[in-house]
Amino acid sequence: MPSSHATAVGLIAILLWSALALLTSATGRTPPFLLTALTFGIGGALGLAVAAFRPGGLGSLRQPWPVWLHGVGGLFGYHLLYFTALKLAPPAEAASICYLWPLLIVLFSAALPGGGLSPRHLAGATLGLGGTAMLIAGRSGGLGFDASHAPGYAAALASAVVWGAYSVGSRWFRAVPTEAVAGFCLATSALAAACHIAFEPAVWPSGATEWLAVAGLGIGPVGAAFFAWDVGMKRGDVALLGVASYACPMISIILLIAAGFTEANAMLLGGCGLIVGGAVVAALGGRRGTSASPAA
Repeated sequence: MPSSHATAVGLIAILLWSALALLTSATGRTPPFLLTALTFGIGGALGLAVAAFRPGGLGSLRQPWPVWLHGVGGLFGYHLLYFTALKLAPPAEAASICYLWPLLIVLFSAALPGGGLSPRHLAGATLGLGGTAMLIAGRSGGLGFDASHAPGYAAALASAVVWGAYSVGSRWFRAVPTEAVAGFCLATSALAAACHIAFEPAVWPSGATEWLAVAGLGIGPVGAAFFAWDVGMKRGDVALLGVASYACPMISIILLIAAGFTEANAMLLGGCGLIVGGAVVAALGGRRGTSASPAA
C-alpha cells in the first residue's frame, strides 16, 4: 500500500476517535473498565471475524511474545494509565497532559529508520498542543494545576508516553499483519474485565440507547479505529499523522456543541483555529523520512 493511502487510512482513525466523547457520554453510568471490556470485546470479535476471511486466516494471531507485549501493552496500558489519571487528578488537567501524545509521536518519529523531522512538523505540533490546551480550558472553565494531584499528572504523562511509543513502535513491527490487532483488543477486553471485577461496581448500560452507544463505540472508536491506526503507523507518514491527531479534540468539541452538551466560547474557537493552523503548517511543510520506506 502506498504511503499516501496508508496515511489516509490513519486519518480515518482520527475521525473515528473524534466521536469517542459523544458516544461515551451516551453510555450513562457504565464504569470505565466495564465500558472498556465491552467495547474492546466488540471490536476484537468483529476484527476476528474479518481476519477469518483474510489471507492467513486466524493464523495471523500466532505472533511471538514481543508482538503481544507491544500490542496489549499499548492498548491496555494506555487505558489503565488514563483512567488512573482521571481518578487521581481533575479531568481537564489530566486530559491536557494526556494530549501530549500527538507531540510525542512527532518527536519519536525521528527515531525511525531514515528518520528526521521537518521544522514545520514541530511548529505544527506545537500549535496543535496550544490549541488543545485552549479547548480543554475553554470547556472546563480553565486549567489549575495543583501539586497535590501530582500522582494523577504522572499517570497522565505516562499514558501519553505509552500511546506515543505504541504508535511509533508499530513501525518496527511492520511485518505483523494488522489482523493481529483483533487479538490485542480481545486481550485488552479480558484485562479490563478483570480490573472491573476488582475495582468497580457492576453498573451495566441501561436501555437501548446506552447499549447502542456501547455498540457504536465497539464498532468505531474502539474497534475499526485501532485497525486503521495500525495501517497508518506501519505504512503512512507518522509525523503528519501525529500532528493531525490534534484534530481529535477539535472535532470532538464541535460534535459536543452540535449535540448540545457544550456551548461555544472564545477559548474553544481560538483553540480550533490554532489546531487548524498547526495542521496546515505541518501539511505544507517538507517531510524528511517520516513516510514508510522499503527498508522500514
